[in-house]
Amino acid sequence: MRATYMYGAGDVRVVDAADPKIEQPTDALVRVVRACVCGSDLHPYHSMPPSAEGTPMGHEFVGVVEEVGAEVTSVRAGDFVIAPFAVSCGACEFCRAGLQTSCVRGGFWSDPGIGTAGGQAEAVRVPLADGTLVRVPVDEGADDALLASLLTLSDVYGTGWHAAVTGGVTEGSTVTVIGDGAVGLLAVLSARQLGAERIVLMGRHRARTDLGREFGATDVVAERGAEGIERVRDLTAGGSAIVLEAVGHMPAYEQAVGVVRPGGVISRVGVPQYEEAPVGFASLFGPNVTLTGGPAPVRAYIDRLLPAVLDGTVRPGRVFDQTVSLEETPKGYAAMDAREALKAMIRP
Repeated sequence: MRATYMYGAGDVRVVDAADPKIEQPTDALVRVVRACVCGSDLHPYHSMPPSAEGTPMGHEFVGVVEEVGAEVTSVRAGDFVIAPFAVSCGACEFCRAGLQTSCVRGGFWSDPGIGTAGGQAEAVRVPLADGTLVRVPVDEGADDALLASLLTLSDVYGTGWHAAVTGGVTEGSTVTVIGDGAVGLLAVLSARQLGAERIVLMGRHRARTDLGREFGATDVVAERGAEGIERVRDLTAGGSAIVLEAVGHMPAYEQAVGVVRPGGVISRVGVPQYEEAPVGFASLFGPNVTLTGGPAPVRAYIDRLLPAVLDGTVRPGRVFDQTVSLEETPKGYAAMDAREALKAMIRP
């Protein structure tokens, strides 16, 4: 089959790879119908050391089950499924608690401990299929808009929802979202769904922030640094009670610390590209600020979010503004890196 591998910073190739096959009785084989490039894929795109063997890429996909192992009971050949970005057993203490990203038997796509390839490919072997895959009552002939929205449930919509939920968004909340990428925009949508009254979106790409306004942002702040912090604090009467950080770089974290009010909450869902950050008296401890977030257990949220996607009430798939073939996947990476695309969808 054809699959996407990264061989170093900026070096993405679509190559011939071994066809996946059932290896364990709990496996399923899924033919990929739609996949995509994630903002977090751009981190290794900027910094990955050269590698002769390469790393299989992609952790967001939907598709059709082609074959299942002898112990799989929740899906069967022909089912259309969503594959969350984390593999999970569905039975351990963390899965039962709705924290599938900490599954004791699971992991992430391309994780050597899981033994799978990535989702930017023609097909994928899915371990622990009963706990991982979510069957959806549609077929691959559904319209592109619906397929795009279903694809967001594999990661970015669930991640935006996780930011809003762990941030404590409720009716009447004041929320600041840092980042106008797909996760940031869907954090805006999620905050609005949970009842936020004021949503300040910090972003400076007009096409993206316009979509953010359509998703529910009441204000947009394009400034960064001290100027951006001052503007948000003015808009929120001294600071935002809830801050959703959807970028992952240190300047975004510093913005979050700068705009949060005493007693507030910062929820980080952008994959942090740092190990050390201000958490001391002047930053979090003194003003009693809570820091939360983390990798979203999107498998726990799909059942809650799916109905509105299926009936068209919510259209998170609008974050996709470019579609490429599998062979054109490197172009999708380049377009997102150059900010020429918000999020690139892959059609194998």
